[in-house]
Amino acid sequence: NERMKQTTINIRDLSIGYPDKHGTKLVASHIQAQINSGELTCLLGTNGVGKSTLLRTLSAFQAPIDGEIEILGRPLSQYDDKRLATLIGVVLTEKCDIRNMTSEELIGLGRSPYTGFWGTLKKKDKEAVQEAIELVNIRALAQRMVHTLSDGERQKVMIAKALAQETPVIFLDEPTAFLDFPSKVEIMQLLHNLTQTIDKTVFMSTHDLELALQIADKIWLMDKVNGIVTGTPEDLSLEGKLSSFFSRKGITYDTETGFFRIDNVFRAQIRIEGHGNRYAMVRKALQRNGILAHRHIDSDTYIRTDGESSRGFVIHHPNGKTTEVQTIEALLDVIHLIFR
Repeated sequence: NERMKQTTINIRDLSIGYPDKHGTKLVASHIQAQINSGELTCLLGTNGVGKSTLLRTLSAFQAPIDGEIEILGRPLSQYDDKRLATLIGVVLTEKCDIRNMTSEELIGLGRSPYTGFWGTLKKKDKEAVQEAIELVNIRALAQRMVHTLSDGERQKVMIAKALAQETPVIFLDEPTAFLDFPSKVEIMQLLHNLTQTIDKTVFMSTHDLELALQIADKIWLMDKVNGIVTGTPEDLSLEGKLSSFFSRKGITYDTETGFFRIDNVFRAQIRIEGHGNRYAMVRKALQRNGILAHRHIDSDTYIRTDGESSRGFVIHHPNGKTTEVQTIEALLDVIHLIFR
Protein backbone atom coordinates (compact mmCIF):
# COMPACT_ATOMS: atom_id res chain seq x y z
CA ASN A 1 0.00 0.00 0.00
CA GLU A 2 1.97 2.96 -1.30
CA ARG A 3 -0.21 5.72 0.06
CA MET A 4 1.49 9.04 0.73
CA LYS A 5 -0.18 10.95 3.45
CA GLN A 6 -0.88 14.41 2.18
CA THR A 7 -1.72 17.58 4.00
CA THR A 8 -5.33 18.28 3.10
CA ILE A 9 -5.90 21.14 5.52
CA ASN A 10 -3.30 23.68 6.52
CA ILE A 11 -4.06 26.00 9.42
CA ARG A 12 -1.92 29.09 9.84
CA ASP A 13 -2.06 31.43 12.81
CA LEU A 14 -5.77 30.86 13.17
CA SER A 15 -7.86 32.68 15.78
CA ILE A 16 -11.42 31.54 16.34
CA GLY A 17 -14.39 32.81 18.31
CA TYR A 18 -18.01 33.81 18.07
CA PRO A 19 -20.02 37.01 18.42
CA ASP A 20 -21.51 37.70 21.85
CA LYS A 21 -23.14 40.74 23.43
CA HIS A 22 -19.74 42.40 24.04
CA GLY A 23 -18.53 42.01 20.47
CA THR A 24 -16.47 38.94 19.78
CA LYS A 25 -15.59 36.19 22.24
CA LEU A 26 -12.13 34.83 21.43
CA VAL A 27 -11.98 31.08 21.99
CA ALA A 28 -8.48 30.15 20.79
CA SER A 29 -5.74 31.98 18.95
CA HIS A 30 -2.54 31.36 16.98
CA ILE A 31 -3.42 27.81 16.03
CA GLN A 32 -0.84 26.23 13.72
CA ALA A 33 -1.67 22.72 12.54
CA GLN A 34 -2.16 20.35 9.65
CA ILE A 35 -4.74 17.68 8.98
CA ASN A 36 -3.66 14.86 6.69
CA SER A 37 -5.43 12.46 4.39
CA GLY A 38 -5.23 8.79 5.35
CA GLU A 39 -5.38 9.70 9.04
CA LEU A 40 -8.08 9.79 11.70
CA THR A 41 -7.59 12.95 13.75
CA CYS A 42 -9.43 13.32 17.07
CA LEU A 43 -10.05 16.63 18.83
CA LEU A 44 -10.19 16.29 22.63
CA GLY A 45 -11.07 18.95 25.16
CA THR A 46 -13.48 19.74 27.95
CA ASN A 47 -16.92 21.21 27.33
CA GLY A 48 -16.91 24.92 26.61
CA VAL A 49 -13.28 24.98 25.46
CA GLY A 50 -14.34 25.71 21.87
CA LYS A 51 -14.29 22.37 20.05
CA SER A 52 -17.58 23.15 18.28
CA THR A 53 -16.39 26.65 17.37
CA LEU A 54 -13.25 25.15 15.83
CA LEU A 55 -15.24 22.58 13.85
CA ARG A 56 -17.72 25.21 12.67
CA THR A 57 -14.86 27.46 11.56
CA LEU A 58 -13.06 24.66 9.72
CA SER A 59 -16.27 23.68 7.94
CA ALA A 60 -16.94 27.33 6.95
CA PHE A 61 -20.17 27.65 8.98
CA GLN A 62 -18.56 30.66 10.62
CA ALA A 63 -15.68 32.95 9.71
CA PRO A 64 -12.34 32.91 11.51
CA ILE A 65 -11.40 36.00 13.50
CA ASP A 66 -7.92 35.93 12.07
CA GLY A 67 -5.47 33.69 10.22
CA GLU A 68 -5.84 31.32 7.30
CA ILE A 69 -7.37 27.92 6.64
CA GLU A 70 -6.27 26.28 3.41
CA ILE A 71 -7.98 23.23 1.98
CA LEU A 72 -6.21 21.42 -0.85
CA GLY A 73 -3.80 24.34 -1.20
CA ARG A 74 -6.44 27.04 -1.55
CA PRO A 75 -7.87 29.42 1.08
CA LEU A 76 -11.22 28.27 2.46
CA SER A 77 -12.61 31.75 1.86
CA GLN A 78 -12.12 31.37 -1.91
CA TYR A 79 -14.51 28.43 -2.23
CA ASP A 80 -18.18 29.07 -2.91
CA ASP A 81 -20.85 27.03 -1.10
CA LYS A 82 -21.43 24.76 -4.06
CA ARG A 83 -17.77 23.82 -4.35
CA LEU A 84 -17.46 23.44 -0.55
CA ALA A 85 -20.28 20.90 -0.59
CA THR A 86 -18.13 18.70 -2.82
CA LEU A 87 -15.09 19.21 -0.56
CA ILE A 88 -16.33 18.83 3.02
CA GLY A 89 -18.92 16.43 4.41
CA VAL A 90 -20.17 17.26 7.91
CA VAL A 91 -21.82 14.88 10.37
CA LEU A 92 -23.35 16.70 13.34
CA THR A 93 -24.50 15.23 16.65
CA GLU A 94 -28.06 16.50 16.44
CA LYS A 95 -30.47 13.63 16.32
CA CYS A 96 -32.51 14.46 13.28
CA ASP A 97 -36.16 13.50 13.58
CA ILE A 98 -36.72 12.00 10.17
CA ARG A 99 -39.92 10.09 9.45
CA ASN A 100 -41.21 8.38 6.31
CA MET A 101 -37.78 7.97 4.80
CA THR A 102 -35.67 4.89 4.30
CA SER A 103 -31.96 4.81 5.14
CA GLU A 104 -31.17 4.57 1.46
CA GLU A 105 -33.21 7.68 0.66
CA LEU A 106 -31.50 9.61 3.44
CA ILE A 107 -28.08 8.53 2.15
CA GLY A 108 -29.25 9.70 -1.30
CA LEU A 109 -29.57 13.24 0.11
CA GLY A 110 -25.78 13.21 0.29
CA ARG A 111 -25.87 13.56 -3.49
CA SER A 112 -27.64 16.95 -3.39
CA PRO A 113 -24.45 18.97 -4.18
CA TYR A 114 -24.50 17.22 -7.56
CA THR A 115 -28.23 16.94 -8.21
CA GLY A 116 -29.68 20.15 -6.79
CA PHE A 117 -32.34 20.26 -4.09
CA TRP A 118 -35.08 18.31 -5.90
CA GLY A 119 -32.31 16.02 -7.02
CA THR A 120 -33.31 13.07 -9.09
CA LEU A 121 -30.59 10.49 -8.68
CA LYS A 122 -28.95 9.55 -11.96
CA LYS A 123 -27.01 6.32 -12.49
CA LYS A 124 -23.76 7.80 -11.12
CA ASP A 125 -25.56 9.07 -8.00
CA LYS A 126 -27.19 5.72 -7.33
CA GLU A 127 -23.81 4.02 -7.67
CA ALA A 128 -22.28 6.43 -5.14
CA VAL A 129 -25.11 5.64 -2.69
CA GLN A 130 -24.64 1.88 -3.09
CA GLU A 131 -20.88 2.22 -2.66
CA ALA A 132 -21.37 4.22 0.56
CA ILE A 133 -23.75 1.53 1.87
CA GLU A 134 -21.11 -1.14 1.11
CA LEU A 135 -18.28 0.85 2.72
CA VAL A 136 -20.21 1.25 5.98
CA ASN A 137 -21.52 -2.30 5.69
CA ILE A 138 -25.20 -1.47 6.23
CA ARG A 139 -26.85 -3.35 3.36
CA ALA A 140 -29.29 -4.77 5.96
CA LEU A 141 -30.40 -1.27 7.01
CA ALA A 142 -30.91 0.21 3.53
CA GLN A 143 -34.68 -0.34 3.33
CA ARG A 144 -35.40 0.28 7.03
CA MET A 145 -37.22 3.45 8.04
CA VAL A 146 -34.76 5.87 9.64
CA HIS A 147 -36.91 6.45 12.74
CA THR A 148 -36.80 2.72 13.57
CA LEU A 149 -32.99 2.60 13.75
CA SER A 150 -30.94 2.50 16.95
CA ASP A 151 -28.60 5.44 17.64
CA GLY A 152 -25.60 3.44 16.45
CA GLU A 153 -27.35 2.36 13.26
CA ARG A 154 -28.50 5.90 12.54
CA GLN A 155 -24.94 7.16 13.04
CA LYS A 156 -23.72 4.68 10.41
CA VAL A 157 -26.38 5.93 8.00
CA MET A 158 -25.26 9.54 8.58
CA ILE A 159 -21.66 8.52 7.88
CA ALA A 160 -22.79 6.75 4.70
CA LYS A 161 -24.63 9.92 3.67
CA ALA A 162 -21.37 11.88 4.08
CA LEU A 163 -19.53 9.23 2.04
CA ALA A 164 -22.14 9.40 -0.74
CA GLN A 165 -21.30 13.10 -0.93
CA GLU A 166 -17.86 11.99 -2.17
CA THR A 167 -15.90 14.69 -0.37
CA PRO A 168 -12.19 14.27 0.41
CA VAL A 169 -12.79 15.67 3.92
CA ILE A 170 -15.29 14.55 6.56
CA PHE A 171 -15.80 16.48 9.82
CA LEU A 172 -17.75 14.86 12.63
CA ASP A 173 -18.94 16.56 15.80
CA GLU A 174 -19.07 14.02 18.67
CA PRO A 175 -20.14 11.12 16.44
CA THR A 176 -20.04 8.67 19.36
CA ALA A 177 -21.87 10.83 21.91
CA PHE A 178 -25.10 8.88 22.41
CA LEU A 179 -23.79 5.40 21.71
CA ASP A 180 -23.21 2.40 23.94
CA PHE A 181 -19.64 1.21 24.28
CA PRO A 182 -19.58 -1.47 21.53
CA SER A 183 -21.16 1.02 19.09
CA LYS A 184 -18.60 3.69 20.01
CA VAL A 185 -15.78 1.27 19.22
CA GLU A 186 -17.45 0.23 15.98
CA ILE A 187 -17.95 3.80 14.74
CA MET A 188 -14.36 4.81 15.61
CA GLN A 189 -12.95 1.74 13.89
CA LEU A 190 -15.19 2.35 10.90
CA LEU A 191 -13.90 5.93 10.57
CA HIS A 192 -10.30 4.82 10.99
CA ASN A 193 -10.84 2.16 8.39
CA LEU A 194 -12.19 4.71 5.89
CA THR A 195 -9.03 6.79 6.21
CA GLN A 196 -6.96 3.68 5.49
CA THR A 197 -8.99 2.17 2.66
CA ILE A 198 -10.21 5.21 0.72
CA ASP A 199 -7.70 7.77 1.96
CA LYS A 200 -10.26 10.15 3.46
CA THR A 201 -9.30 13.02 5.72
CA VAL A 202 -11.40 12.43 8.85
CA PHE A 203 -11.44 14.95 11.69
CA MET A 204 -13.76 14.44 14.67
CA SER A 205 -14.34 15.83 18.13
CA THR A 206 -14.93 13.33 20.93
CA HIS A 207 -15.10 12.81 24.68
CA ASP A 208 -14.03 9.19 24.39
CA LEU A 209 -10.42 9.63 25.47
CA GLU A 210 -9.53 5.98 25.88
CA LEU A 211 -10.83 5.09 22.44
CA ALA A 212 -9.26 8.10 20.76
CA LEU A 213 -5.87 7.22 22.24
CA GLN A 214 -6.17 3.66 20.96
CA ILE A 215 -7.62 4.29 17.51
CA ALA A 216 -6.70 7.82 16.34
CA ASP A 217 -3.59 8.52 14.27
CA LYS A 218 -3.38 12.11 15.53
CA ILE A 219 -4.73 13.77 18.64
CA TRP A 220 -5.49 17.46 19.06
CA LEU A 221 -5.62 18.53 22.70
CA MET A 222 -7.51 21.76 23.11
CA ASP A 223 -7.40 23.58 26.39
CA LYS A 224 -7.70 27.09 27.79
CA VAL A 225 -4.10 27.14 29.04
CA ASN A 226 -2.02 25.83 26.15
CA GLY A 227 -4.32 26.38 23.19
CA ILE A 228 -4.01 23.41 20.85
CA VAL A 229 -1.29 20.77 21.04
CA THR A 230 -1.15 18.11 18.31
CA GLY A 231 0.69 14.85 17.73
CA THR A 232 0.39 11.07 17.70
CA PRO A 233 -1.07 9.68 20.95
CA GLU A 234 2.29 8.04 21.66
CA ASP A 235 4.38 11.21 21.17
CA LEU A 236 1.99 13.22 23.31
CA SER A 237 2.31 10.52 25.98
CA LEU A 238 6.11 10.49 25.89
CA GLU A 239 6.30 14.29 25.95
CA GLY A 240 4.13 14.38 29.09
CA LYS A 241 1.47 16.38 27.23
CA LEU A 242 -1.31 13.93 28.07
CA SER A 243 -0.47 13.84 31.78
CA SER A 244 -0.42 17.62 32.05
CA PHE A 245 -3.59 17.93 29.99
CA PHE A 246 -5.59 15.67 32.28
CA SER A 247 -3.88 16.13 35.64
CA ARG A 248 -6.01 19.16 36.45
CA LYS A 249 -9.18 17.19 36.09
CA GLY A 250 -8.78 14.58 38.82
CA ILE A 251 -7.65 11.99 36.33
CA THR A 252 -4.18 10.55 36.19
CA TYR A 253 -2.67 9.48 32.92
CA ASP A 254 -0.78 6.31 33.67
CA THR A 255 2.38 6.32 31.56
CA GLU A 256 3.04 2.67 32.38
CA THR A 257 -0.17 1.45 30.75
CA GLY A 258 -1.00 4.35 28.43
CA PHE A 259 -4.42 4.54 30.09
CA PHE A 260 -6.18 6.84 32.48
CA ARG A 261 -7.17 6.10 35.98
CA ILE A 262 -9.40 8.02 38.27
CA ASP A 263 -7.30 9.78 40.85
CA ASN A 264 -7.98 7.98 44.09
CA VAL A 265 -6.85 9.57 47.29
CA PHE A 266 -4.40 6.89 48.37
CA ARG A 267 -4.31 6.04 52.07
CA ALA A 268 -1.41 3.60 51.77
CA GLN A 269 1.11 2.27 49.30
CA ILE A 270 2.67 -1.08 48.56
CA ARG A 271 5.18 -2.56 46.14
CA ILE A 272 4.07 -5.23 43.67
CA GLU A 273 6.56 -7.46 41.89
CA GLY A 274 5.79 -9.21 38.65
CA HIS A 275 4.49 -8.27 35.26
CA GLY A 276 1.87 -8.94 32.66
CA ASN A 277 -1.83 -9.26 33.23
CA ARG A 278 -1.67 -10.57 36.82
CA TYR A 279 0.50 -7.62 37.88
CA ALA A 280 -1.83 -5.17 36.11
CA MET A 281 -4.99 -6.61 37.69
CA VAL A 282 -3.57 -6.68 41.24
CA ARG A 283 -2.43 -3.09 40.77
CA LYS A 284 -5.84 -2.00 39.48
CA ALA A 285 -7.70 -3.70 42.36
CA LEU A 286 -5.43 -2.18 45.03
CA GLN A 287 -5.65 1.32 43.56
CA ARG A 288 -9.43 1.08 43.39
CA ASN A 289 -9.21 0.34 47.12
CA GLY A 290 -7.13 3.43 47.84
CA ILE A 291 -3.73 1.72 47.93
CA LEU A 292 -1.11 3.09 45.54
CA ALA A 293 0.65 0.07 44.09
CA HIS A 294 3.43 -0.44 41.56
CA ARG A 295 6.91 -1.90 41.23
CA HIS A 296 8.78 1.31 42.11
CA ILE A 297 7.44 1.71 45.65
CA ASP A 298 9.72 1.00 48.57
CA SER A 299 7.60 -0.79 51.19
CA ASP A 300 8.27 -3.31 53.98
CA THR A 301 5.36 -5.46 52.89
CA TYR A 302 5.25 -6.42 49.22
CA ILE A 303 3.29 -8.66 46.85
CA ARG A 304 4.60 -11.12 44.27
CA THR A 305 2.13 -11.71 41.45
CA ASP A 306 4.10 -14.46 39.70
CA GLY A 307 4.94 -17.07 42.33
CA GLU A 308 7.62 -19.59 41.25
CA SER A 309 5.75 -22.61 42.56
CA SER A 310 2.10 -21.81 41.88
CA ARG A 311 -0.47 -19.58 40.29
CA GLY A 312 -1.17 -17.90 43.63
CA PHE A 313 -0.38 -14.38 44.81
CA VAL A 314 2.20 -14.18 47.59
CA ILE A 315 2.25 -11.46 50.25
CA HIS A 316 5.68 -11.00 51.88
CA HIS A 317 5.49 -9.60 55.42
CA PRO A 318 8.27 -7.56 57.10
CA ASN A 319 8.98 -10.45 59.55
CA GLY A 320 9.89 -12.77 56.66
CA LYS A 321 6.61 -14.70 56.74
CA THR A 322 4.52 -15.07 53.60
CA THR A 323 0.82 -15.50 52.93
CA GLU A 324 -0.31 -17.12 49.71
CA VAL A 325 -3.79 -16.59 48.27
CA GLN A 326 -5.42 -17.84 45.05
CA THR A 327 -7.68 -14.91 44.14
CA ILE A 328 -7.44 -11.12 44.10
CA GLU A 329 -10.53 -11.04 46.34
CA ALA A 330 -8.65 -13.04 49.00
CA LEU A 331 -5.57 -10.85 48.48
CA LEU A 332 -7.63 -7.72 49.18
CA ASP A 333 -8.94 -9.26 52.42
CA VAL A 334 -5.37 -9.81 53.67
CA ILE A 335 -4.21 -6.35 52.56
CA HIS A 336 -7.19 -4.68 54.28
CA LEU A 337 -6.17 -6.36 57.55
CA ILE A 338 -2.62 -5.06 57.16
CA PHE A 339 -3.64 -1.49 56.35
CA ARG A 340 -6.62 -1.30 58.72
